[in-house]
Amino acid sequence: MRVLVVEDNRQLARLLEQGLREAGCSVVLAHDGRAGLRVAQEGGHDVLVVDWLLPELDGLALLRALRRARDATPVLMLTARDAVADRVAALDAGADDYLVKPFAFVELLARLRALERRRKGAAASVIAVADLEIDTVGRTARRGGRELGLSAREFAVLERLALGRGRIVTREQLHDHVYDAAADLASNVVDVHVANVRKKVDVGFECKLIHTRRGLGYVLEVPT
Repeated sequence: MRVLVVEDNRQLARLLEQGLREAGCSVVLAHDGRAGLRVAQEGGHDVLVVDWLLPELDGLALLRALRRARDATPVLMLTARDAVADRVAALDAGADDYLVKPFAFVELLARLRALERRRKGAAASVIAVADLEIDTVGRTARRGGRELGLSAREFAVLERLALGRGRIVTREQLHDHVYDAAADLASNVVDVHVANVRKKVDVGFECKLIHTRRGLGYVLEVPT
């Protein structure tokens, strides 16, 4: 999941960045509203976390600008403003969710994952491919009833393949949605993680589910 965080409190922004990265997300930071709007308009994000009280351009104005441009990327408003009128104003402006500071990080992460699933048309928390089950809420995967023991990054790779099941997911798509922009795509970081996931998903099973499409990418599917 690729997340844009627009937050002027740099300490909080760093904490969010660290927590999201440890959860297997790719994170982009912006520290004022105008910069956040510019980065958001570049596209490629699965969800946005936007503070309300931002310098240069407040979060509500940023949100309205995105919606006027028909940008439907899910937005979670993150703010200390907890009045009902504020919640209504944010939701009416096009926010998809609203979380009041102080908050529990695990709740924020769960809300972001729910927004991503909704956007990708995968509202059900469990994605099944043959005897492989990916629980996008519990962040676990089983095959044949056996826990696969994936790391956070490995789970993020498998989840991205599962959300595109039956379709080719390119190395670039995996990089953009799973890894930070600083990761070197020219290296074999994507291939290494896919190889590790493939070992845990396919080794010991006659039916192989993760397939390489040489020169194109990877696909998660039941072979015909």
